[in-house]
Amino acid sequence: MPNRRQFIQATSSGTALMAIHPLLAAETNAKVPSYLNPVAKSYAADPRKAAIDWFRKAEFGLFIHYGLYSLLGRHEWVMMKETIRVKEYEKLAERFTAEKFDADFITDMALDAGMKYINITTRHHDSFCLFDSKYTEFKSTNTPAKRDLVGELADACREKGLGYFLYYSHGRDWRHPHAPNNWGWGGSARPKYDPPESFYAQGETHDLQIYVEFMKNQITELLTQYGPVGGIWLDGFSTPASRKEKMHEFRLQELYDHIHSLQPQVLVSYKQGLLGTEDFKAPERNWKGESDVPLEICDTLQPHGWGYMKSDDGKHKTPDQVMQMLQKAKAIQANLLLNTGPLPDGSIHPEDQATLREVGKRLRGAGPDADASSQ
Repeated sequence: MPNRRQFIQATSSGTALMAIHPLLAAETNAKVPSYLNPVAKSYAADPRKAAIDWFRKAEFGLFIHYGLYSLLGRHEWVMMKETIRVKEYEKLAERFTAEKFDADFITDMALDAGMKYINITTRHHDSFCLFDSKYTEFKSTNTPAKRDLVGELADACREKGLGYFLYYSHGRDWRHPHAPNNWGWGGSARPKYDPPESFYAQGETHDLQIYVEFMKNQITELLTQYGPVGGIWLDGFSTPASRKEKMHEFRLQELYDHIHSLQPQVLVSYKQGLLGTEDFKAPERNWKGESDVPLEICDTLQPHGWGYMKSDDGKHKTPDQVMQMLQKAKAIQANLLLNTGPLPDGSIHPEDQATLREVGKRLRGAGPDADASSQ
């Protein structure tokens, strides 16, 4: 069978890719996903419980923030922070080649570092998708890259037994006309353009339900196009949380139930928890609190930013710092989801490669301070 990249390159519309979705869906239901082999015995009785048991012991995962913002090298919030107009930002797609994004290399690097799963930004706040979606033209398959990066990484993770988690921006979208506006939906829902951005629906023409349906349709694609998925990782917490009396308009529990109906083993997270019915919490960095569900702490190999920041070259985290982060996560019974922001061409930053290589050696007991992880 041709691989996914061959299908994408053969047809820009992605119709050949759509044709294999039933096969992938059948695979999802036919056998235990490769990453869940350690809990295969309990999977048949309760796939979600088996997945939760696996996640509690996973300890270490790789986060990847990659998109159009990577081309500018000024943080994944560059469109918001620099109030770049929608049509101007859109031009970045003409330069997106991802020529050195290598799913085989990334998965090998993660395995060598002792990681059990990978999470990639399928669609960040700028609304650009790294997958082939029929609900938008703003996607990697419509760029010079002509590649479905989410699909390529799905194939590599499945082949190598890595869990595959999918980040999806839920509360924020800086491009969709009907996404939450600044009014009443939290101060960071949209860039504050002056004059206002004409691309956005305004006033009575704005209909949040159009955006809610758009998100459900795209998440359905992510769960039917790429085989078994470990988790859906939702971001944009502050937008719905800032107006609790209107939070029901996002129909979140309905979305959670829909996700579980498509793939019962899939775990759902919404940062530090929004409804209280999420399968795990995934707060950032210095979170302090308690959790009655599995916990994951996400942090960066850059000093602070998630998407590539050129100004941080030479300042990335060292192996000693990562080992300390792992110890802190272990102390609170949490996984560490450690982020790398690939360079504009999609390659992994050399500093991050070197750090993860050394961390892997130490976790295997082959380097200095190898006992640190067990203290």
